[in-house]
Amino acid sequence: MTDDIAAPRTDGYLGDASVRAEWDDRYADRQQLWSGRPNGALVAEVAGLTPGRVLDVGCGEGADAIWLARGGWDVTAVEVSGVALDRAAAHARDAGVSVHWIHAELTEADLAPGSFDLVSAQYPALLRTPEATAERALLASVKVGGVLLLVHHVVDAEHAQEAGFDPEDYVLPATVAALLTGDWEVEVHEQRPREIEGGAGAHHHEDVVLRARRVR
Repeated sequence: MTDDIAAPRTDGYLGDASVRAEWDDRYADRQQLWSGRPNGALVAEVAGLTPGRVLDVGCGEGADAIWLARGGWDVTAVEVSGVALDRAAAHARDAGVSVHWIHAELTEADLAPGSFDLVSAQYPALLRTPEATAERALLASVKVGGVLLLVHHVVDAEHAQEAGFDPEDYVLPATVAALLTGDWEVEVHEQRPREIEGGAGAHHHEDVVLRARRVR
């Protein structure tokens, strides 16, 4: 199930229009927002996994999706920003790889439950709700035997709130880990150093990494 590598699905957006507009504006403000390289935690944690179907949540400009596709994965990538998807598709075309692009919020995307061998969410901006909708959407997408990989920055809550950002408003590894039942085995849940050069977010130097496998 793939789209033409030169044509992202930017029509028929599924989700909150204000969220799309916010991220479109952020991407449009720069010719390139991120570093253009796959995230280090993804590269480290995917090593040794057998390629299968992968969901890239919040794919941005496509660096992770393209790296995964080059590694033999069948990639579905979800993103709210049409500006980002246009860039991602162009990068995929240049790389000669195929990715299935979905222009939607994760919670609104039409994804079959339990259909992915790997669900990767690298620094996602997923809003928390009382029903834990986003967290449950992440978990529901993983097939039995598959892996959920969620990575986020270690954020100083006081400094973040001074800047008008409350980390408690967003899905974090800890909020997902709290929902894991006996159907899951936590393989990694740790804080580790992060090294990156260039791109937004380069000032963050520590991550929290959660990798959990669905066992039934």
